[in-house]
Amino acid sequence: MQALAKVVHHGAKNGVTGSCHQIFIDSQHSFLIDCGLFQGAETSTEGQAGSEQLSIEFDISTVKALIVTHVHIDHVGRIPYLLAAGFTGPIICSEPSAKLLPIVLEDAFKLGVSRDQHLVEQYIKLIAKRIIALPYNQWLPMLKAPLPAVNIRLQRAGHILGSAYIELEIEYAKHNNQRVVFSGDLGAPYAPILSAPKPPYRADLVILESTYGDRLHDSRRNRRQLLQTAIEQALRDQGTVLIPAFSMGRTQELLYELEDILYHHQCQSCLTDSAELLSQDHAHKQGSVWQDIPIILDSPLASRFTGVYAQLQPFWDKEAQQRIRKGRNPLDFKQLLTIDSHSDHQRVLQHLVNSARPAIVIAGGGMCSGGRIVNYLEAMLDDPRHNVLFVGYQAQGTLGSQIQKYGPRGGYVDINQQRINIRAEITTLSGYSAHADQTSLVRFITGMRKWPQQVRLIHGDSAAKAALHIKLLNAYVEKQHKGEVLIPD
Repeated sequence: MQALAKVVHHGAKNGVTGSCHQIFIDSQHSFLIDCGLFQGAETSTEGQAGSEQLSIEFDISTVKALIVTHVHIDHVGRIPYLLAAGFTGPIICSEPSAKLLPIVLEDAFKLGVSRDQHLVEQYIKLIAKRIIALPYNQWLPMLKAPLPAVNIRLQRAGHILGSAYIELEIEYAKHNNQRVVFSGDLGAPYAPILSAPKPPYRADLVILESTYGDRLHDSRRNRRQLLQTAIEQALRDQGTVLIPAFSMGRTQELLYELEDILYHHQCQSCLTDSAELLSQDHAHKQGSVWQDIPIILDSPLASRFTGVYAQLQPFWDKEAQQRIRKGRNPLDFKQLLTIDSHSDHQRVLQHLVNSARPAIVIAGGGMCSGGRIVNYLEAMLDDPRHNVLFVGYQAQGTLGSQIQKYGPRGGYVDINQQRINIRAEITTLSGYSAHADQTSLVRFITGMRKWPQQVRLIHGDSAAKAALHIKLLNAYVEKQHKGEVLIPD
């Protein structure tokens, strides 16, 4: 076996946040893949990031470029600190990510550095100058001979809009090429709006995520039915369904699914026999849940991202583009109410607390560690009329994970130094995930024409990595391929 390129992991080696990986071409040249923020219990016992989690404590003098797989904060949140450490190279990402990244970094800068508008504008201008938008499936030369020649290519990863896995082709000498693949976060197949990822043709080394390496997802049809059923059950209590969601990716996915549920209910109502429509019982049944139910998007950042998503329709999958051609608008429909200002947020919150009118609220943040969802939880968590519906991963140590853990037991959580008893219904839809499951992760490797010499598992807890490790080893043995599967120490 040939000696493989050296890769050092500066994050997401023993957990799922803080993604940052450095690949060394030689002693003078390296590239950084992602530069993300640590979150939840991976920051500290209190869940707060200290200076050691934020600062760049590795040598960046050889780093020639930062290549971004996607713009989630756990993959790009330390970019301000990378720049502060003296990084002057380009930031390479896909075309959709180039539109989304400045918004993400602007928000991160305001939260972690300064809200001074002049400083924010100067910072965003600096970021914009550094970004190079690379189209999918197009090679970009990074280093040329007589140095080891390096070319990179981005391929669709299906995780969020703009997400990519990275192929690096390294030519050390004639007839001595090596291809390294960084998976980034791979998406589940048939995710709304996104095309499913396809495995690379070949690789010598793969750095593979393992978030859900120990579990399988339900089908999209069943998943959507579970979402619909969970909401219908919750709304019968005349309360509010609170859905914590990340501002980008999960929010747009939920809007897409909810619009489809509403659309099919409206079509069903139109086709219902006129005699049935005269039935008072039928009318009550049809109008009790979905008819005129307000779907409230209470997150200015999510609203901003949703607007950019709409501008990036050429990157949507075929199904989503077909809906647009039919005159539907999956991300901006009649029953969607967008809340922007803080005063409007407070009014809506008080109205939902005091009224008996059911509603669906999508609010950030996705793990309940911040954002407007915290205000809703503080006001509604102790009321049995309401339901908290989790549709995303809750990292250990976050408020979301505590509610998931203690809610079914009738426990409590502390919010803003106040003890809140959990009387609301707590529901978790485990099938909703933007990450590939075990089957898809294995297929990413076994679907290659030339299997990698080495697969290195990162971005997962110990159980997920161990389970995926066994599955991949068995696949190599079964197909009689030579290679090794490693879990970095």
